[in-house]
Amino acid sequence: MSDDLTNFSRAARIVADLVGRPEVAEHWDDESACAGMTVGGLANHLGDQAVLAVRLLEAGPAQEDAIGLDDHYARAAWVREDLEGETNVAIREGSDEQARDGQGALQERVEAAVDRFPGLMETVPADTPILVPWQGWALTAHDLLTTRLMEMVVHSDDLAASVGVETPEFPGEVVDRVLGLLTRVAIRRHGQTAVVRALSRPQRAPASVSAF
Repeated sequence: MSDDLTNFSRAARIVADLVGRPEVAEHWDDESACAGMTVGGLANHLGDQAVLAVRLLEAGPAQEDAIGLDDHYARAAWVREDLEGETNVAIREGSDEQARDGQGALQERVEAAVDRFPGLMETVPADTPILVPWQGWALTAHDLLTTRLMEMVVHSDDLAASVGVETPEFPGEVVDRVLGLLTRVAIRRHGQTAVVRALSRPQRAPASVSAF
């Protein structure tokens, strides 16, 4: 689990620093780049990816076998929802509710997760099945962390754009892992040819090959 430990720890530290920036506090109650969600709500959603990972790993192994990462995104209802879908609305409302506690409360939660993570990952093998309770199935610890890394990379850009700061650079190993996941999901949604053209032939590319 050494690679997972290193990559997730570095990514979580980047996120902790971003959500704690003074620009985030200054725009806390403004609407963010994610329509319908405040900057404070978005900061909570981003920061809680590290908190959530620690909580799920601390819960121990699942009783059922893990499904594959690609199957996880193929099954997840929120992937097919629009912005007003039930899951997306619940995420926005829940995150905005958390934001009422302020930036300091968020920073405390994220810092605590960052501190607990290294010791936790030394005891959790990469292939340990971990329950994803809101979905009702399990992922391996490695794949679970990949899902959280994707959320961190994507929403760090959202938060940075919301408050007018530079999007933080993540380690190359993290970006490779996230882009590999996003590419596979985009291919399932739009087809191989569309994604290849978007990356190499803009004159024939569709308007969007967004994974979500």
